Amino acid sequence: MEGSVAETAKKQQVFALASASELASSSSSSTLAPALARFSAEDGVAELRFQQEAESVARLNVDLLTAKLFKLGPVQSVCITEGSDTDKEKSYSRGVTIHFNNEVDSGAFHHAFEQWKKDLVDQGQKLPNGELSSTKSKFDDKIEPSSAKMYFHYYGQLLHQQNMLQDYVRTGTYYAAVIENRVDFNGRVVVDVGAGSGILSLFAAQAGAKHVYAVEASEMAEYARKLIAGNPLLGQRITVIKGKVEEVELPEKADILISEPMGTLLINERMLETYVIARDRFLQPNGKMFPTLGRIHMAPFSDEYLFVEIANKALFWQQPNYYGVDLQPLYGSAFQGYFSQPVVDAFDPRLLVAPSMSHVIDFTKISEEDLYEIDIPLRFTAAVGTRVHGLACWFDVLFDGSTVQRWLTTAPGAPTTHWYQLRCVLAQPIYVMAGQEITGRLHMVAHNAQSYTMYLTLAAKMWGPGAEQGGIIQQSSCKLDLKEPYYRMSQPQAYTIAQDPQPHQQIQTQDIPIHSQDLDDSEFFPQPPSPTSGTKILLEEFAKSAGAWKNV
Repeated sequence: MEGSVAETAKKQQVFALASASELASSSSSSTLAPALARFSAEDGVAELRFQQEAESVARLNVDLLTAKLFKLGPVQSVCITEGSDTDKEKSYSRGVTIHFNNEVDSGAFHHAFEQWKKDLVDQGQKLPNGELSSTKSKFDDKIEPSSAKMYFHYYGQLLHQQNMLQDYVRTGTYYAAVIENRVDFNGRVVVDVGAGSGILSLFAAQAGAKHVYAVEASEMAEYARKLIAGNPLLGQRITVIKGKVEEVELPEKADILISEPMGTLLINERMLETYVIARDRFLQPNGKMFPTLGRIHMAPFSDEYLFVEIANKALFWQQPNYYGVDLQPLYGSAFQGYFSQPVVDAFDPRLLVAPSMSHVIDFTKISEEDLYEIDIPLRFTAAVGTRVHGLACWFDVLFDGSTVQRWLTTAPGAPTTHWYQLRCVLAQPIYVMAGQEITGRLHMVAHNAQSYTMYLTLAAKMWGPGAEQGGIIQQSSCKLDLKEPYYRMSQPQAYTIAQDPQPHQQIQTQDIPIHSQDLDDSEFFPQPPSPTSGTKILLEEFAKSAGAWKNV
């Protein structure tokens, strides 16, 4: 379409529709069938008007300046626009569901809509937030395009969705958390953030949700539509919206958000930020979030096998005569490169040398900006004398339901999930004695490849007589890229106590049964077991902890 809005208005485009109805309206008078959609501009205001085909007066008017159009299916779309309630003096969103006669009409209407919007921008008209309409969103501003393209391509494939669905710890815990807390979903409006295959939307519908808006930016949205359409008793209460959470508009506020925003170490992929943005944009005040909060658990570990395995990878670059070329000048860089990769695998919890500590992220309160940089001071007390090879990390999340509080854990010793655990391995281990304090810092800085750069420092203080006059005698640091892990993912190696000359004391890795109504620091930081505990007591503690994990 060429020319200004005024020139376009002379043409006044009209489209014949099968029907048009105001979204979430219970009034039959708000449904127009058959209907006409008319683009026009009067007094400098561009509008989209919907009217009954046999009538001349429009019943539904849409301001094109604030309107957004989303395709829900081949012949169905929804048009969302902002409005204002003069009595309550607040803004709100309204929507019109549009049914086309065929796909050709649908495509022509969408094309005309975009052209009218473009003409408004070309004329210099500004959107309500004071910024010109742009294809770039907040997501686009902070994430590099190549990373976003790969991310959405990955999650747009069924084989990767299958990998997550077949993680029965993950999927089963979500199902239990939703079904056991029907009271939180029954008759409520739900938004599924990053819906993927739509499985969580279907769970919410099973729990009696009034309506579910499944927001998915990747091509998986089309598969979600097929899956939901194939379950019509549930699907009639689910609307799939293809688009980024940062960009889409919804016709109503949600009572509850559900999502699976967790990546490796909880924060990888930076989807937690999207989850928080969805909270701020879509959730009613005091609405619920499933999951509600997450914890990153950390503990020092000792694993000579892993350390040697990583160090040996660089031996290739020790060759002085590789087809007549000396590779040794690159050995140091290769050595550091291998140690810059966090290790993703499942490990035996007996490798931990101190009780874990936790960093809590409350999804209901944290701001998006707080996730850009996470700084965690570390302090542990060694339970055994050994060589510390680095820091082991895992996470869990809480579904704080009104009926049941349920945890999803990725802890070592618990049933393995597709997240496994993560270990940061130091290129220079440190030595500790039983009872010695280990201090340090884990500093994680977000980058635009949808992940984090990790800076780890561990140090051991002076031990023995004169320690009060001494200071730190050992310190080791490393820089790692969470985006580029070493996917080792082996099952925990069998460490038989009888073969261990100095068996590691069994460490209680986390305190699972937490009550969200009384979330204080003491509950997040379990007390270490006594260093004098015998092997029998340790095995009893391990059995108890395994039982607790089983009930999560």
